[in-house]
Amino acid sequence: MADRVSTVLYGLMSLLFLLLAGCPPPAATKPDLSGSQAPQATTRDAGKEGPGGTARGSTPGSSLEALQAGKAPSGGPLQEIYFDFDRYDLRPEARAILKTNAEWLKANASARVQVEGHADDRGTNEYNLALGAKRAEAAKDYLITLGIPVGRLSTISYGEELPVCKEPTEQCWQKNRRDRLVVVQARPGS
Repeated sequence: MADRVSTVLYGLMSLLFLLLAGCPPPAATKPDLSGSQAPQATTRDAGKEGPGGTARGSTPGSSLEALQAGKAPSGGPLQEIYFDFDRYDLRPEARAILKTNAEWLKANASARVQVEGHADDRGTNEYNLALGAKRAEAAKDYLITLGIPVGRLSTISYGEELPVCKEPTEQCWQKNRRDRLVVVQARPGS
């Protein structure tokens, strides 16, 4: 219950920030992403892009880049993890997958990873962006506890904007409640 209340409060604070920053309120309808318009995403990096580590954009191999190219996101060496409805805590199977991913990262010390947080389409755009961010941060935090340096990890939330399944069924929604781990940079000679 406390997690749900804090999630709702986080979403409301984000909306209030946008309103106070002079941004127009969100539209009542969802954007059409079928054309060249790309969704806005929130991202955090290890202090690389600017004050507070925030930036916008896509990363090579990201879900956004795949959408822009009109393709499905390609699978990489790291596995996705999934979440329960309206939750961002890690399931036991998600922890096991992240342990396997951490072993790959330890064996590939030059690889950097961006954790993409995604949500199903129930809830507002703002709420789902906040939920996706919390999901990505949960995976990042767990990878750090497994010994992956924070400087090799970044997060981004796409919320509900980049679904892998569009049917209004629980089975489809479950596929969209995920974190996708994307290898974003490999440094030579490590």
